[in-house]
Amino acid sequence: MNRSNASFAVRLKKSVPIYLLLAPAVILLIVFHYAPIYGILISFKDFSPFQGIWGSKWVGLKHFVYFLNDKNFWRVMRNTVIINVYELVFAFPFPIIFALLLNELWFNKYKKVIQTVSYLPYFISWVVVASIFTNVLSPSTGIVNAILERLFGTEPIYFLIKEKYFRAIVIIAGIWKGFGMSSIYYIAALTSIDSDLYEAASIDGAGRLRQTWNITLPGLKNIIIVLFVLSLGGMISIGFDRIFLLYNPIVYDVGDVISTYTYRLGLTNMQFSLTSAIGISQSVVNFVLVFSANRLSRRVAGWSLW
Repeated sequence: MNRSNASFAVRLKKSVPIYLLLAPAVILLIVFHYAPIYGILISFKDFSPFQGIWGSKWVGLKHFVYFLNDKNFWRVMRNTVIINVYELVFAFPFPIIFALLLNELWFNKYKKVIQTVSYLPYFISWVVVASIFTNVLSPSTGIVNAILERLFGTEPIYFLIKEKYFRAIVIIAGIWKGFGMSSIYYIAALTSIDSDLYEAASIDGAGRLRQTWNITLPGLKNIIIVLFVLSLGGMISIGFDRIFLLYNPIVYDVGDVISTYTYRLGLTNMQFSLTSAIGISQSVVNFVLVFSANRLSRRVAGWSLW
C-alpha cells in the first residue's frame, strides 16, 4: 500500500464516527424525501389505488390542462398570491422592526424578558392559536367585540365569516405566532456588528436614527436578503394549518388557497392525479421564483445565496 492510500485509509477510519452520526439523517432524507419522488408519475396517469401507480392508465398532460382551465384553480391561485404578498409587505418587516427596537433597550433584564415572551407563541400549535383567535373574535364572548361595543357602541361583528376581514386575520395570526422566533436571525446578526462603529458615529454626531440607517441596517443586509429570497420562493405556498383551521365555506372566495384546495380534491374527492399535478406545478413555480429572486438580489444588492 502506497503512502497516499495509507493516509486515505487513516482519514477514513477517523471519519467513521462522523459518518455514523450522519447516517440516520441521510437515511431519513432518502426514505421520506427522495424515494417518494417516483410518485410524481401519478400526475400523468388516471391513478387508482387498486391498480397502483404502474397499473393505472397513462393520460399524459390531461390533469395539467384540466386545472389550468379550471376557474376554481385560478381563484385559489389568486388568493394564495394575494395572501403571500400581504405576508411580504406586513409580516416580513415585522421581525426586523422588532429586533431593531429590542436592540435599543439598554436594560438587559427587560430585553431578555421581552425576547422570551415574544418566542412563546411560536411553540403553540396552530390548533391552539386558531382556538385563541376564534374566542377572541367571537361575536358573543370575544374581547374584541366587547371593546368595540364599549367604545363605539357597535353591534357584534362575525369576523371569521366576513370576507373583508379574513385575510387580515390570517396575517395577524401569522405575525403573532412567528415574529418572535423570526427575529432571532436579526438579533444574532446585530450582535456581530462592531460596536466601535457606533462609538465612532456617536463621536461624529450621528443620532440613533442615523446610526440605525447607516450601520445597523447595512449590517443586517445579508440575512435580510437570504430570508427575503426564501420567502419569495414560497410565494404560492402558505401554511395549510393556519388557513384550514380559521376558514369556512363562507370565506372560500377570499381564503381558499392551493394547499386547502388540493386537500379537498385529494382526500374528499379522491382526485389524486389532479392534486399531484397541481403540486408539481406549484413546486416548479416556487423554484423559478427562488432562482429569479436570487438573481435579482445579486444584481441589485451585489449578494446572493449562490
